[in-house]
Amino acid sequence: MDLNTDTNVERAIVEKLSQEEIKGWIQNYTASYKEMMAYYRCAMMEVATKFNVLNEELSLEYDRNPIETIKTRLKSPESVLDKLRRRGLPVSVGSIEENINDVAGVRIICAFPSDIYMLADAFLMQDDIVLLQRKDYIKNPKPNGYRSLHLVVNIPIFLHRDKKMMKVEVQFRTISMDWWASLEHKIRYKKDISASIDIDRELFDCAQTSAALDMRMEDIHKKVSSTPESARREGNFITGIG
Repeated sequence: MDLNTDTNVERAIVEKLSQEEIKGWIQNYTASYKEMMAYYRCAMMEVATKFNVLNEELSLEYDRNPIETIKTRLKSPESVLDKLRRRGLPVSVGSIEENINDVAGVRIICAFPSDIYMLADAFLMQDDIVLLQRKDYIKNPKPNGYRSLHLVVNIPIFLHRDKKMMKVEVQFRTISMDWWASLEHKIRYKKDISASIDIDRELFDCAQTSAALDMRMEDIHKKVSSTPESARREGNFITGIG
């Protein structure tokens, strides 16, 4: 059997094989695909580690953890191939690395919108991070109300005998942004509900309410943080007095 990776997968696409059959080609016959996904997994872990370190450091400075949760995910073979097909791109490992920015994804869930920009700035200041793309859907939400800050970066992974630069997409959301996006996805895509103006409007209104809640909680947090008692606790924490 001819096991040439690119030829076989491209032929599978041309012959319109099922997603399960395409997945079989990749999982069973493509050593280079498995190797690539291992590299993406390593890059994802590197990014997650950087944010764990930042969270630890900033918790000492602010006496709280700015990061609530760190989530990671790798795109499935079906999702990767579907994206290539929809864009009319070649189906190969090289094409995936060149054209797909979100094979590896890290999502940072924060308490407040200000935490998002603080963490993004601190992350991008690190000298081994190369920013490739930035999309700010917080300042400029999508038409459906979706809010998040997206960064696509190159990060080095250090292998046994080599160093390789890998792309990772980093998404920053508040808790409010995350639950809205998760529920919107479930409602729109998981329940087979056809699109309608009423549903779109209700989901958009919920996004607006979520954004207003973020701003209100941020304001309350700033007021609490500026109280004399808060300043005293922070001073004692830093100096080790009292």
